[in-house]
Amino acid sequence: SKYCQEKKYKTYISKPDVGCQGRGIFITRNPQKDIKPQDNFVVQLYISRPFLVDGYKFDLRVYVAVTSCDPFRVFVYKDGLARFTTQHYEEPSTSNCKDIFMHLTNYAIQKRSDDFIRDEDTGTKRRITTINKWLAEHGFDINKLWGDIDDVILKVLISAHSVLKHNYRACFPNHYRGSACFEILGFDILLDRKLKPYVLEVNHSPSFTTDAKLDREIKDALIFDTLLLLNMPAADKRKFLEEEKRKAKERLFHKTAGKKDNKFREEQEDLAQQWQKEIEKWEDTHCGNYRRIYPGPTTERYDRFFTQSGTLYSETAASKARLEQARAQIDELQRKQDKLNAFKNKKTINSRELCGESPTRRPLPSVKSSSRGSSFNRTPMKRLTVNQNVKSPVTSYGDSLKTIEIDESEELERVMSLKQRETLIRGMGIIDMCHRLLFGTPGTIANLPLAPNYHNNMPPIDMTDATHNLSLLQFVGSSKLPPNRYNGTNALQQYF
Repeated sequence: SKYCQEKKYKTYISKPDVGCQGRGIFITRNPQKDIKPQDNFVVQLYISRPFLVDGYKFDLRVYVAVTSCDPFRVFVYKDGLARFTTQHYEEPSTSNCKDIFMHLTNYAIQKRSDDFIRDEDTGTKRRITTINKWLAEHGFDINKLWGDIDDVILKVLISAHSVLKHNYRACFPNHYRGSACFEILGFDILLDRKLKPYVLEVNHSPSFTTDAKLDREIKDALIFDTLLLLNMPAADKRKFLEEEKRKAKERLFHKTAGKKDNKFREEQEDLAQQWQKEIEKWEDTHCGNYRRIYPGPTTERYDRFFTQSGTLYSETAASKARLEQARAQIDELQRKQDKLNAFKNKKTINSRELCGESPTRRPLPSVKSSSRGSSFNRTPMKRLTVNQNVKSPVTSYGDSLKTIEIDESEELERVMSLKQRETLIRGMGIIDMCHRLLFGTPGTIANLPLAPNYHNNMPPIDMTDATHNLSLLQFVGSSKLPPNRYNGTNALQQYF
């Protein structure tokens, strides 16, 4: 909203966050007014001066294959689709901003236009190779253009590489032979009047619909070259299934990592390096219409982006908790060190001062003995007055009316502790002794049903053993029993 206020005279294009095929896209100059707070839209600054071919606006659908994310390998398909509008372009204004056939290049929208033309050279949908030929004929540098396009593609992929690598290793932690998955992405690239490329969006599942001859030729060749590049024989599937069975058996029998497992891991890493060399050799001879943009001869400048993205991901996940724990330990050590320094720097220490149990109480004066006589001279104690300030620990009490979320682990631990205490009390016979003590007292009535001949089978209790009975009574008094379970209050008084 702040950016829109600063750029009052800019034009924006709004897209639904889960839309496709051009549905819900509109152009506006006041997104704060046209977009409601509850709507979910992606708002982008509209490129009002795009590069035009024969007066028409267009964008490029560039197909990118990511054959591996660890190690990172990216390929760009040399051919693709250039999608044109069906009306000559004019800069957006209040009169033409609603004209979707002028501003939107989506094929699903333009094919409904009456001016839609099916031709590979001058039609609404053309090959990228046709656009390259047109640019070369008009004196534009094709190599520089595609170098800039490769640059923006790599930067977009690098921004998500750390997350992709983490998820891949979480799903395939011990997969060393090649890559376990791949992805074909559809990048929508728009060129401005200076041939600077802009990434409009990235489609993780681009359409492979072939409703035209041009679509079928390009997409069939794309799929064929992709499968040829990946080199996936049936033997790899069989080896992968065998490896998964071996891992499942290890988990079933709870095998721990030993010397054999460490040796096996080292062998797998060596095998992965050899396999990587074989993959590179295969790619160099079976690229088809692909060209590899990463790794490449000039891709060392992107290494710093990988380091920054990896650090950002690690700091927002596991290391963040470790960092907080380390800070807490450092603070605790610092507090202990401060106390130790304060103790060492103290000049005189009165070793005879008596300190109370509470850390906030003042020390009591010691008793002094007279060397001349056998009598003791006691130091008079000062009585605290109302005006004296006594430091007391500040205790914060929570709001009893405020709901507190119950932690499941703490609640489970509390219940288990109660069960253990109950088992311990019953095992030691304390409950039976309390029953005998209370039921053997005259005037005591039990509310619980008793077994037949309960009193007849009870062993005699020595009522004269006041110390033993007193300990039991103290245990009963300290236990929080419901008042309606035993009517033993009066009985205890009668007993004493």
